[in-house]
Amino acid sequence: MSRGTIRAYVLGDAQADRVVPPTGITAQLTFFVSAAMAFLAVFALALSLASGRLADRWSDELARSATLRLSAPADQKAEQTAAALRILTQTPGVARARALSAEEQAALLAPWFGADLPLEDLPVPQLVEIIEGDSGYDVAGLRLRLSAELPGAVLDDHTRWRRPLVEAANSLRRLGLIAVLLIGGATAAMITLAANAALAANAQVIEVLRLVGARDSYIAQAFVRRFTLRALSGAALGMAAGMGAVALLPEASDAGGFLTGLGFQGATWLVPLLVPVLGAVVAFAATFVAARRRLGELR
Repeated sequence: MSRGTIRAYVLGDAQADRVVPPTGITAQLTFFVSAAMAFLAVFALALSLASGRLADRWSDELARSATLRLSAPADQKAEQTAAALRILTQTPGVARARALSAEEQAALLAPWFGADLPLEDLPVPQLVEIIEGDSGYDVAGLRLRLSAELPGAVLDDHTRWRRPLVEAANSLRRLGLIAVLLIGGATAAMITLAANAALAANAQVIEVLRLVGARDSYIAQAFVRRFTLRALSGAALGMAAGMGAVALLPEASDAGGFLTGLGFQGATWLVPLLVPVLGAVVAFAATFVAARRRLGELR
């Protein structure tokens, strides 16, 4: 289709527009479906973008941290902790290492055992936080040295449980994008049905237009333009409602976790503005194909 043809379909013709009734069930259906699908598309985009941010954050933060667990008798714990910190300080690629205080360890265990857990009466291992430098460190080499000098030390680089979390977040991102595609397909199907219904309802008008010399392209132009504009206006309303609903969601916070970070951030607020444009493109293509096929059947 040439640029001039597309311009003719978009700009339309006042006489051709009279072929399509301005009101009725097809108009209401097209407008409602476009608005509803645009509303859902905004939420699907918000979920996809938030999942992507979450995957990137988890991957970056967890990849640069590790935990050293020291299991030793109470009278040897301080000595082994000092030895572990000395080894970590001497390890190339370790930016920082510190032993967690009793209060910090109690806070980590509080969700499972309560806030009044008596750590001094329990054989709780000492935890050491390790922050990786830009160059990284040799995990295998560090494990070998720790096993030789501190047999009770266990190095956990979070790989075992970091990968499933990142994969889950990436899966949510993909599901969000798939949902957007399914919404687009459902929109195209519904608009196609509405266009076919309008064409069937105006079969006699189309026959009269053909008798007076109107071409199928002229008749199709009226349907395509009217349904495209309906879809554009409905999608714009649905997008605005969706963005308003997303804006009301709680902002991201450490306490709330993933469910408080589902909104758009920064320049990503511009992404939903594409929804009405894409909705109009889908409506244009669906109505164009439906009109051409239906007009061919009405010959």
